[in-house]
Amino acid sequence: MGKQKEKAILEAVLFTMGESVEIERLASVIEEDKKTTKELLLELKEEYEQKQCGITLMELEDSFQMCTRAEMYEYLIKIAKTPRKYVLTDTLLETLSIIAYKQPITRAEIEKIRGVSCDHAVNRLVEFGLIKEVGRMDAPGRPLLFGTTEEFLRSFGVKSLEELPELSAVQIEEFKIQAEQEASVQLDI
Repeated sequence: MGKQKEKAILEAVLFTMGESVEIERLASVIEEDKKTTKELLLELKEEYEQKQCGITLMELEDSFQMCTRAEMYEYLIKIAKTPRKYVLTDTLLETLSIIAYKQPITRAEIEKIRGVSCDHAVNRLVEFGLIKEVGRMDAPGRPLLFGTTEEFLRSFGVKSLEELPELSAVQIEEFKIQAEQEASVQLDI
C-alpha cells in the first residue's frame, strides 16, 4: 500500500468517526507501526495547512481528530446552529484546575484543597464534558475519582496535560490564600 493511499484511509476513517481515534487503532487499520502512522497524520495535517483547507487534524494525547479550522468558525455559524457555550465561573475554573493538576482526584480531596463544598462545581464540569468519572479509589466507601476529558484538552487548546503551565510556589501560595478567604466569606454568610 502506498503512502498516499494510507493517508487517504486515515483521512476517511477520521472523517467518518467524527471524534478522536487512538493512533494505535489507526495504525492497525493501515497495518503500520504507531511511529509511521503518526508521521503520516502529521504530514496530512501539514498538507491541510499548506492548502489552507477548511479542516485540520487535532492531536490529543495519543489520538487524532479531524475538525474544522478555527478561522472557519464565523462562516460555519452562519449555516449551523451556534454551539452551546458554557460559562466557567471562577469557582468552576478553580475546581477544574485542581482536577487537571491533581487527577485522578476525589470530591473530598478537591474540597480539602478548596476548603468548601464542590458538589455543584463538579456536577457542572461533568455536564460540560470537561471532566468525567475515571474510576473509584480503593478506600472505604470507594469514592469516585475524577479526571479531565479530551473536551478539556480541545477547549483549552492543548494536546496533552504535559502542556499545562507549571505552577510556581508563589502561585500555589496565592491560591491557598484566595481559597481561605473564599471559605471565610462563605462562613460569614
